[in-house]
Amino acid sequence: MPVRSGAQYVENLQKTPREVWLRGERVEDVTTHPALRRPVAQIAGLYDLQHDPRLAPVLTGAGPDGTPVGRAFLPCHTQQDLALRRAAFRAWAEPTLGLMGRSPDFLNTTLMAFAESSGVFGRLGERYADNIVRYHAHVRDNDLFLTHALITPQTDRSKGSSEQQEQFLHMGVVSESAEGLVVRGARMLATLAPMADELIIYSLPGLRPGDERHAVCFAVPIETPGLRLISRTPFDDGTRRPFDHPLSSHFEEADCLVVFDDVLVPWDRVFLHGDIGLANALYADTNLRQHTAHQTGVRGLVKLQFVTGLAMKLSESVKIDGFLHVQQKLGECIAAVEQAHALIVAAEAEHETTPAGTVRPRFNSLQTLRVLLATQYPKLVEVLQTLGAGGLLMMPSAEDFTSPIGADIERYYRGAEMSAVDRIRLYKLAWDLCGDAFGQRAVQYERYYAGDPVRILAMNYLSYDKSACFDLVDRALALAGDPDTPAR
Repeated sequence: MPVRSGAQYVENLQKTPREVWLRGERVEDVTTHPALRRPVAQIAGLYDLQHDPRLAPVLTGAGPDGTPVGRAFLPCHTQQDLALRRAAFRAWAEPTLGLMGRSPDFLNTTLMAFAESSGVFGRLGERYADNIVRYHAHVRDNDLFLTHALITPQTDRSKGSSEQQEQFLHMGVVSESAEGLVVRGARMLATLAPMADELIIYSLPGLRPGDERHAVCFAVPIETPGLRLISRTPFDDGTRRPFDHPLSSHFEEADCLVVFDDVLVPWDRVFLHGDIGLANALYADTNLRQHTAHQTGVRGLVKLQFVTGLAMKLSESVKIDGFLHVQQKLGECIAAVEQAHALIVAAEAEHETTPAGTVRPRFNSLQTLRVLLATQYPKLVEVLQTLGAGGLLMMPSAEDFTSPIGADIERYYRGAEMSAVDRIRLYKLAWDLCGDAFGQRAVQYERYYAGDPVRILAMNYLSYDKSACFDLVDRALALAGDPDTPAR
């Protein structure tokens, strides 16, 4: 099957009923539900880009049989391949302004990393390596959209999964049979799950002795019996006007708790189970973190550029961009953008070669970028809040323009060299990004999408090659000599 179109993606959603709960009611059709239809349309638009003659050579490449497949599914063999992948990541990030963090290319990249390192899964037996390779091919050749759920529910975080009040409060394996594994419990945070085709489960490092039932990696279709998605309260229930809420009315992502009510996972969909050591090592040993950090880094760069551009335009609208302290803040925004760009390019230029002869971006550069995004994006949003000041709090509604007070709106809300409607549109955009609940979710996402930022910084230290730094210190220590070394 060639790469899907948006219409084919939507059609597949309509013919695969799934159990989605939102505001206490079961959703009958995610493609028409007021709170979900707009993000479905955004994802469909991304699939359509693969058929755009200008973008198809960037977004797709030749699969094993020569048929076009998504670029993220394909391993890279040269630095030029890495740059082309970066261009593909950017082509999918720009239409959503970097605000849809789990677009399909993210987990496409994850599967590519898993298949490329299938030998890691093979440590449990060759069938697990074969399973992940076949599954990658299945998703690639059908151009499916995956979500994932990596985190256990935030119940008692001082205890491991096997120590909770209920045995399967955290998702785990209940039993095994000739058919497969039966899993029960819950996981979070499955972003865009209601409009995904498949769900993949694996663990981040942190499982403890006794958690063997919770050490598992598998994938199932979203419509699998017993699989239940409980969505958080939406920021847009379908009634928000684009003029008043230009971002949240288009780019809402449904984050879900995933409940497994004795879900059967067939053996050919099981990639790992029962091995705590391997489950904890999976993230690092498959080099997943480098491949996904490449995608999230490019998406994050687009998001940084968006908030920086918005801060600059907002400053120009009322001519505060001539003040030195404003220029300083805008300069800080630009520095964050350029740091992100430089780290991505450096990761590609100093790429690593895998045992299979493929290449992957340099780890330390992308790990640094993960830290940068978690700290710099919230700072840039704060700059936007500071520059917008009280003006962000007093913007009128779209309805006011056609009301009896329309003349007042036109007179008192205009900018230095900008009409009222243009200035209000700009400030509404800024508020949606830096003040509205939608925008605050985007801040929280950047802080935690890659995991605990404190743990990431600690990993930077623990995994860092310290030899070059230590060599310089040793060189400096040698200058001191021994206590009895005479002055020269």
